[in-house]
Amino acid sequence: MKSEIREFLSKSELETENIALTFLNEIKSGDVVVLNGPLGSGKTFFVRKIAEHYKIYNTSSPTFAIVNEYIGDKKIYHFDFYRINSINELHDIGFEDYIADSESITFIEWGELFPDILPNSRYEIQFYLNDDDSRKIAITKYE
Repeated sequence: MKSEIREFLSKSELETENIALTFLNEIKSGDVVVLNGPLGSGKTFFVRKIAEHYKIYNTSSPTFAIVNEYIGDKKIYHFDFYRINSINELHDIGFEDYIADSESITFIEWGELFPDILPNSRYEIQFYLNDDDSRKIAITKYE
């Protein structure tokens, strides 16, 4: 069930970073955050800015690795579903164990590709590219 939708407009990387840091105040260990949007819309950048807050400075897109694990002041799992061909690939790597880890925050890029595996309780962040290179960022909380 959707509980709220908030929308932001970002005209620069600094504004996107500020949105990420504001969102950081809402999330906690055990949360799952799904990021959807076209290539180059800011999904990985958004995760990177949150990770830097936890003293994690080596984030990269997990497109080819499927999942990256980062440990700083907090543990972060960072998934990318873009190159996944079937939901079985996610089961094979133990996806359910990752999202059940109550000590970590899990970020999933391209989560809309396999919605059936996403937990009911999650945040979804949709990135929209505007014609003027600004971004609309919509954050929805599902409970």
